[in-house]
Amino acid sequence: MSDNANNTTTLSTNELQARLQKAENIRARDGVVWKDKYERTHTIAAARELPDGTHVRLAGRVTALRWLGKLMFGRIYDINGEIQFSMSREEIGEEDYKFMKSNVDMGDFIGVDGELYHTTAGELTVRVKHYDILAKALRPLPEKFHGLTDMETKYRQRYLDIISNPETRRALLGRFQMTQYWRDFMNEHGFLEIETPIMQNIASGAAARPFTTHHNALNTDFQLRISPELFLKEAIGAGFDRVYEVAKDFRNEGMDAMHLQEFTMVEWYAAYWDFHKNIQFTWDLIQYLLQKCRGTLQIEYQGTKLDFSKYEMIDYTAKMNEFFGCNILDFENVDELRNKLVSAGMFPESELEDLKSLPALVDYVYKRKIRDSIVNPTFLYNYPAYMVPLARRNDDDERRIDMYQLLVCGAELCKGYSELVNPIQQLAAFEEQAKNIADGDEEAFNPDNDFVRAMEHGFPPISGVGMGVDRLASIIFDQPTLRDVVLFPIMK
Repeated sequence: MSDNANNTTTLSTNELQARLQKAENIRARDGVVWKDKYERTHTIAAARELPDGTHVRLAGRVTALRWLGKLMFGRIYDINGEIQFSMSREEIGEEDYKFMKSNVDMGDFIGVDGELYHTTAGELTVRVKHYDILAKALRPLPEKFHGLTDMETKYRQRYLDIISNPETRRALLGRFQMTQYWRDFMNEHGFLEIETPIMQNIASGAAARPFTTHHNALNTDFQLRISPELFLKEAIGAGFDRVYEVAKDFRNEGMDAMHLQEFTMVEWYAAYWDFHKNIQFTWDLIQYLLQKCRGTLQIEYQGTKLDFSKYEMIDYTAKMNEFFGCNILDFENVDELRNKLVSAGMFPESELEDLKSLPALVDYVYKRKIRDSIVNPTFLYNYPAYMVPLARRNDDDERRIDMYQLLVCGAELCKGYSELVNPIQQLAAFEEQAKNIADGDEEAFNPDNDFVRAMEHGFPPISGVGMGVDRLASIIFDQPTLRDVVLFPIMK
């Protein structure tokens, strides 16, 4: 046999051997087992909208076969749907009927040529006049098409999960459609989609540990992008008033249901906007995506009912002050705050000793004690300046920054702020980050002097946002983990 079928014969199971023999039978009759093309008149989804009596040529994977003497019923599938087909011995001929019965299995690809009709049970069906075997599946579908239950197999063999699990198909199709709607929304509001480098000399723009790779031609190490932020803001400085990127980012940190090391973000930046303008824009975007993807602003996520017709506002600093029993803006070093938490009995010292910087410690406490309690759509605002070195200081109190985050069910969907465009303050903030790195904070911002130099040439007022595509999709389509909305998640 050709078509590389012999490569699989080492898997010597009865099922495999039987299917290999059927492949030989198909080759003997048709000359080829795995066809090069098939001319369809419609997709399955399009055919389901047509009236009875319409002639169609459809193709798809066989997902059901039922033989009733001189009559059989089956189903074929493509990514957008399924349709039933019927064959009778009289209509297609004795020889072709027997060949179909003897050599076609579930999982094979076939083409069916015939007319649409409704059965007495009311199901749309193709009355087949002719069929073509397009490709032989040498392995059967999982559990007789009852679906995959083992999570490891679901993610490793995602193609089988998609074939056998309508819920998986719904979530993944929805996520890809959501990204297209997202692009439509940005484009309609005057944003230009651009691309920035994935390999960077310095991976900056977020507090995260980067991946490192070696560039052989240049004989130097590069870091994979943790955020496109700095390049996008340089594009604003170059004169592009509104830009965005659907960006693959990489962060070499822990994995859980809401964190992946390779993930997708949409980041956008607008000249002459402030963070108040972007809060409203963010909310308009969320509502637009919900209406396009779900047709409603009231959805359920993992048993929790959510209403996106309204949102709450929480002052981050005030909320943290309430927990700490003091003003977190008054602290200037991590040791002072750590000692207060330990002496007050809030945390054991061993739990906090690896947190080497003030922002790392404050963020840890927030995530442990505050974040998970926020369920309804909520914008947090008014953050300490030391939390984000790229955000603009508040005009009334330079210890605060004009920044916000949107939270739903304890998940941070986005972060946005009025951007720092003062090069003097930016350099000082980067110098503080360099100190944090020297003190052992592996997730501190990497300073980028080239970015400071670009800012010295002049930036207009800017506001920007970064929003996680995977995280938002998991909520909109009610999926428990980010892996469930990623087509091919990374596996060990």
